[in-house]
Amino acid sequence: MFEDYWLFASERVMPGLNAALLTSARLIVPSALYGALLGIVTGVLRVYGPRPVRRVADAYVSLFRGTPLVVQLYFWYFALPYIRVGGFAIVLDAMQASILGFALCSAAYQSEYIRGGLLSIRAGQIKAARALGMNPMQTVLHVVLPQAVRRALPGCGNEVVYLIKYSSLASIITVNELTGTARSIAKSTFRPIEAYATVAVYYLLLVTLAVWLLRWLEDRMSIPGFERPRD
Repeated sequence: MFEDYWLFASERVMPGLNAALLTSARLIVPSALYGALLGIVTGVLRVYGPRPVRRVADAYVSLFRGTPLVVQLYFWYFALPYIRVGGFAIVLDAMQASILGFALCSAAYQSEYIRGGLLSIRAGQIKAARALGMNPMQTVLHVVLPQAVRRALPGCGNEVVYLIKYSSLASIITVNELTGTARSIAKSTFRPIEAYATVAVYYLLLVTLAVWLLRWLEDRMSIPGFERPRD
């Protein structure tokens, strides 16, 4: 039985998933990068921005954390073309809509980790930076934010792991990434066990690789004397 599974998986399932792996990477990598960048900006604005800006940033976070990601993807792909700006419709292809949806949703969650990291910095450090002649922006960029990012990195890294798994939702708007390809193989061959078990292994390997890279990044960004305990 195992030999039959391995033969089918290696000859019919894995070639298709290997091709879809590139599509998943093109989806996950930019979504994670844009989400991290926007999450940092949003987190800073929620703590140090003017009151109107803080309210807008809080509303953005509440909206994207409070609505299902599936609904957001449907909106960007199916509903957005019906919104006309200056007489022109905004039409995104499936890949663009997926990256936009994942990045905006991921940024909303990552901004919470950044906000928590910013609030954890003691006020004495800010006063010391101001005493050295730094203006408020320099204080945030060079003193507060680097420490906050270090403290928020485990949480933000966890969001990247979630993003790898959430990328499977892109298949519902016709992106042929790993899950979409596995579903097509299962339908055409009537062997869903092999198709879905194999794609689960692919996701497990991707998550394992991401966790290893994130731990390496944590070690690189650790502060001397405060390193992560070794096993």
